[in-house]
Amino acid sequence: MDETVLLVDDDAKLRKLLKEYLEGYGIRVLTLPDGSEVLKTIQMKSPDMVILDIMLPQRDGLDVLKDIRTAYSLPVIMLTAKGEDADRIVGLELGADDYVPKPFNPRELLARMRAVLRRVGPGAAQTTGKEKDTQIESGGLVLNKAKQTLMVGKEEMALSSTEFKVMAALMSHPNTVLSRDQLMNFARGRDFMAFDRSIDVHISNIRAKLKPYPRFKACIKTVWGTGYMFVEAP
Repeated sequence: MDETVLLVDDDAKLRKLLKEYLEGYGIRVLTLPDGSEVLKTIQMKSPDMVILDIMLPQRDGLDVLKDIRTAYSLPVIMLTAKGEDADRIVGLELGADDYVPKPFNPRELLARMRAVLRRVGPGAAQTTGKEKDTQIESGGLVLNKAKQTLMVGKEEMALSSTEFKVMAALMSHPNTVLSRDQLMNFARGRDFMAFDRSIDVHISNIRAKLKPYPRFKACIKTVWGTGYMFVEAP
């Protein structure tokens, strides 16, 4: 790996441990003790990923995640307290790409990072059907792979990297039912938890973003007991 990661955590010992561990794998690690300089650091240093603790002083990580998602689509992995399912779900709803509950083994974090970076890196959006070199078109919608955005008519909509991958999978297989496991493999990689249901949260996020557009608000159909299907709008 040859990426730059921004680690935001108020635990100095953890920052030092993770910095040393990740740098041993060739990853450049930038660190911050709180969220006050996150946007400025992203703008100046252009990291490939943010690892963001939820429990931060002054402003919690969920608020910082909101700030990131207003301006950037780079992947974000949240660090959450063990057993805090509510924080995990809210983080996913706000656009986090993955989460790691504390305490954790640094090796697990590295595996999650690799999985996320594989799916957002060069060639990550490998799909079939109507895909072009830089975009995927289906049912009147256009996914821009380079910018990781969705074009709805003349309006450009930002997506998180996981939302993008879900839409890429669905739009590349129009009118075809994809199971949750299939979507998880497309969007999050096979080394993610097999029974994780967060794919439903990402589908809900995408639907909410499409809701203002009558033509497309029902383009993702739930097939009960099976999964989801992208229905091409007339």
